[in-house]
Amino acid sequence: MKQLQLSPQHVKYLKSKRCRAVGVHLARCAILVGFLLVWELLAQLKVIDVFLTSCPSRVFTTLASMTAEGQLTQHVWASLYETVVGYIIGTALGYVIAIALWWNDTARKIFEPYLVVINSLPKIALGPLIILWAGTGKKSIVVMTVLISVVITAISLMNGFCETDKNKILLMKSMHASKWQTFTKLVAPANLPTLTATLKINVGMSWVGSIMGEYLVSKEGLGYLLVYGSQTFRLDLVMSCTILLCTLAGLMYAAVVALEKLLLRNKY
Repeated sequence: MKQLQLSPQHVKYLKSKRCRAVGVHLARCAILVGFLLVWELLAQLKVIDVFLTSCPSRVFTTLASMTAEGQLTQHVWASLYETVVGYIIGTALGYVIAIALWWNDTARKIFEPYLVVINSLPKIALGPLIILWAGTGKKSIVVMTVLISVVITAISLMNGFCETDKNKILLMKSMHASKWQTFTKLVAPANLPTLTATLKINVGMSWVGSIMGEYLVSKEGLGYLLVYGSQTFRLDLVMSCTILLCTLAGLMYAAVVALEKLLLRNKY
């Protein structure tokens, strides 16, 4: 097959775009490395109190010690499992609720205020009830994660579905398309950007839910280590868990971004 010949201007544009993307990644890395170096330097010069703020070298030592003792994998896996399971269930359930409310306009008008009220309710207030209903194990933590992400998903996607181009929906109706055909052929594809944006938001919401649940009931996980470290004044442990949480959330977000590129590339 004959290759497509690009104009010199197009080649120059593509090259500048690649250079800009590389520059963005390098800037991100430089900011992170610079922050760690300044943090370590201030600690070594005793400008900051390492008992309160720790420092990168002490964080590294703490993580290495926990890895050698076999504790790190156990706690990371517990938090990751609870977060991912709650993320998947909350997103899927929210998507189904959004479809149901879009499908029936009367139901949407009835239940939309309740969704807004539930979303504004601090989920930590439901902690005692969740413990009574779901127990004190991983199940209650997953339930907490689902409660935090499901309402956001339902509201965001429902608004996206309802804002689909009315003229296109009218065209589908004039062609005698069924409700399901309208959704699968028009509404769902048109709201892929809304879905991917919701997936990104849910990364943070799911981690908030799992750590909040571990604060209340868990005997393992990064949330448990954060509480234990703060209660025993082991600030190195607290900072180590915080950095681990940032790393895991960043990796999860990167996976969602990769999924977004795949979905939007197939769409267009």
